[in-house]
Amino acid sequence: MFDHVKFGVSDFEASKTFYLNALEPLGIRLVSEGTPDYGVELSTDDKSSLCLFQSDEKPAHLHIAFVADTRQQVDAFYHQALEAGGRDNGAPGLRSHYHANYYAAFVIDPDGHNIEVVCHHPAP
Repeated sequence: MFDHVKFGVSDFEASKTFYLNALEPLGIRLVSEGTPDYGVELSTDDKSSLCLFQSDEKPAHLHIAFVADTRQQVDAFYHQALEAGGRDNGAPGLRSHYHANYYAAFVIDPDGHNIEVVCHHPAP
């Protein structure tokens, strides 16, 4: 849904590792990398990307929601994100207050950003 989102992180290597591992179930991969102050670009389709770079500035908290095709991807994201150092902010499950098929999970990344993966499809 976006072209790219770029934001600063306090520990480039920790954040790069976190995002590569946590988002691997969605098919997101490293597509380019420069020096830490330039950063990395992660994408599934080379049309939209998530970019992060080393920064000493304290960024404001950010909420990023990624689309999943299946509920299994949501579950895999959650478990891999926790294993990669994320903190629980909402286990996988339905959030029917958004809509009947809103299946999502939330984790806090190494900089305190709220990362969500959501599937809008009904269970098979």
